[in-house]
Parts: sequence; structure tokens; C-alpha cells
Amino acid sequence: MEQKDDIYYIEKVKAGQTNYFSYIVERYQDIVFSIAMKVLKNREDAEEMAQESFIKAYKSLHTFKGTAKFSTWLYRITYNNCISEVRKRKMHFASTDDVQIADEAEEMNLDGIPEENRAQAIKAAMDKLPEDEYTLILLYYFEEQSIEEISKVTKLSESNTKVKLFRARKKLYTILNELMKDELYTIL
Repeated sequence: MEQKDDIYYIEKVKAGQTNYFSYIVERYQDIVFSIAMKVLKNREDAEEMAQESFIKAYKSLHTFKGTAKFSTWLYRITYNNCISEVRKRKMHFASTDDVQIADEAEEMNLDGIPEENRAQAIKAAMDKLPEDEYTLILLYYFEEQSIEEISKVTKLSESNTKVKLFRARKKLYTILNELMKDELYTIL
């Protein structure tokens, strides 16, 4: 159903009704910003890159063929823009404090983590992941992208995507365990 909604708005924009692009921006702005934030590690740069990604998507909309999900195409633009910017600036990555995880984080079933602390624990653990692993987790669990779609975004083979996602999930679990141990020590 989302695919059909995206196509509807895309066709309207292609037909000259450019105001419909605002629906696309509204739908994807949080995830595009999250990807940019994780790669660039700077809120201002991430906001600028998210905006540039939408501009590039708008200008290139005529090249979107609809063979893949629009979200996959847009995330690929965002990821490529961010990686290009990092290479151009040769930035050193710092830690993030402002990455926003969608509300879906609270719906994950994480036994042992009090419900009211789940989103905070997930965000803290994800902040400790390298940007490539963060992106994989974000796309798979929060954006519900398939392995095939993620492999298109990251330009990894599907089997490599599965392996890296497995390792990222394992690392996230380890980080969550460590965070929970630290939390227990502070409570006691």
C-alpha cells in the first residue's frame, strides 16, 4: 500500500503538480535525517544533507522507474550524498547525541528492559554502532526494508547484507547487555 501511495504522489509531481512533493518529504524526512545524522555526526550537516537529498531526489524524479520501492531509491541517494560528503571533507567521526529514532523503537520486544526505558536504551546502544551497522539496523527494523532493498541502498550483495545485519544485531545485543549491566550497577 505504501508503494502505491508513493507512486501516486510521484506521478502527480511528474505531471507538474510539484506541491505533492511535500507529502514525500513529510513521509521520509525523519529517516533521511537519521541516516544523514549517523553518517555525518553533526546535526547542521545532517539537516543540510537531508535537504540536499530531497532536492536531488526531486530533480531526478524523472529517472525513478518504480522497479524498486521509492524509499529504497531515496535512501540510496541520501547514503551516497553523505558518503560523498564525508570523503570530500575527510571528516573524523565523533559521537552523536541528537540521532532521533522513530517511535517504532518502543514496539520492539526487549525482555529485561523496562518498557519506559526501551527507546532510550535502543538509541544509546545504536549510537555506539558504526554508521554502516547503524544504517543496516535502522533500515531493517525501523523502516522494515527487505534484505534485497537494503542491499540496493548499501550496494552490498544480499548475502553480505545478511551477514553484516547478523553481526550488527549481535553487536547491538552485546551493547544493550552492557548498558543494562551498567544501569543495574547504578541502581544498586
